[in-house]
Amino acid sequence: MEFVEKARIMDGVRINRALARLASEIVEGNHGVGGLYLVGVRRRGVPLAERIADKIADLEGARPPVGSIDITLYRDDLSTVGANPIVNRTELPVSVENHNIVLVDDVLYTGRTIRSALDQLIDYGRPRRVLLAVLIDRGKEHRELPIQADFIGKHVPTKKSEIIKVMLSEYDGEEGVAIVERPAATEIS
Repeated sequence: MEFVEKARIMDGVRINRALARLASEIVEGNHGVGGLYLVGVRRRGVPLAERIADKIADLEGARPPVGSIDITLYRDDLSTVGANPIVNRTELPVSVENHNIVLVDDVLYTGRTIRSALDQLIDYGRPRRVLLAVLIDRGKEHRELPIQADFIGKHVPTKKSEIIKVMLSEYDGEEGVAIVERPAATEIS
C-alpha cells in the first residue's frame, strides 16, 4: 500500500545530529563506556545502534559491543503477523550478564515492541540494567504499556492515523523520517 507523506521531519543531517546527541547522553548516563552494551531491535534499530556505537567510539576512544535481537517470536500479536513469519537471527556477541544494556529502536509507539525485546533479552541472562534509546518517541498518549525511553532523539506527537516512517540508507537507500498516512478512501460513484 502506498502512503501519503504529510511532513518530512528529519533529513540525514538531522538524524546524524540526533544520534550524536544520543551517544553523548548514553555515555554521560553510563559514566563512560565501561559495562555498556548496545542492542538494536531488528530491523532499523540495528543500524542505529551501530551508528551510536561509532559515535561513542569517536567520543571516548572505545567502542561498546553491539548486538541485535529479533522479536518476531516474542510478539504478542504473532497470530496476526501471518502463518509463516520471517524470523531473523538474534546476535549477541557478548553475554548480557552484568552489562548496562541500551536497547535501541527507531520508533517508540505503544511499547509492545520494547516489551517483546525485554522478554527476549532476559531469556539470554540478567543484565545489570536495561535502558531504552529511540530515534523517535511518538508520545505517551499512544502507550499501551508502562514503557518510556531514557534517551530520545526527537519527540514527535502524532495522531493514531499517522505513521512514522524511518528511512535509513542500509534498507531504504535514503535517509529521513517522515509522517505518512494511508490515503483517504475515495468514493465510487
